[in-house]
Amino acid sequence: MHTTENQQVLMDAALPLLARKGFHKTKVSDIVKQAGVAQGTFYWHFKNKEAIVLHILKEGERYLLNVIYSGYRKQVGSLNDMTTSSKDLMQTLFSYAESNKDYMQLLLKTGQDSDEKIRSQIASTLQAIEQAFANNIARAQELHMLPATYSNHTLAAMLASLVFGTIDRWLFREGDSLATLNAEEMARQIVSFEFFGLRGFTSSHS
Repeated sequence: MHTTENQQVLMDAALPLLARKGFHKTKVSDIVKQAGVAQGTFYWHFKNKEAIVLHILKEGERYLLNVIYSGYRKQVGSLNDMTTSSKDLMQTLFSYAESNKDYMQLLLKTGQDSDEKIRSQIASTLQAIEQAFANNIARAQELHMLPATYSNHTLAAMLASLVFGTIDRWLFREGDSLATLNAEEMARQIVSFEFFGLRGFTSSHS
């Protein structure tokens, strides 16, 4: 999806408004005022308010999927290779979430109070993310780096719920203990739980 410079200006203006006020309380007039452009400029680039929200969601989805697919295994590796690769992926993911808090708020919270097309796009984005995790897991199983005891889709559903449920708490629950951790620490904790459960890293992998 190609985004023009003027579209990006409008999206940058719209996103914080949509994230904080929600879809129904954000008006096109609010967006153009924030962007410093005429209302006609908005309608030149976007059919309506729904169209700009969908564009924002799809742009974020494209980035998130690229991050997750960066963990797709090309060849067999050791357990240490796997945990290092997963930590890099998670750190990029958490860093993106922290730097794009408005997008995450739209995706995980305020976007749910929108029209049917937007809710459908959010559901599609979350499903695509889960499928990307499933593909990574299936590849690791194919290389015998992970056991095939459980379905890759089941494991991906659990992992996606862990990651995005944690992001939700980390970014949006004021006073939560997770809020004190930075992106690197969050990634390390998630990967520790992902591979070693409640026991965490052993001393040989710390």
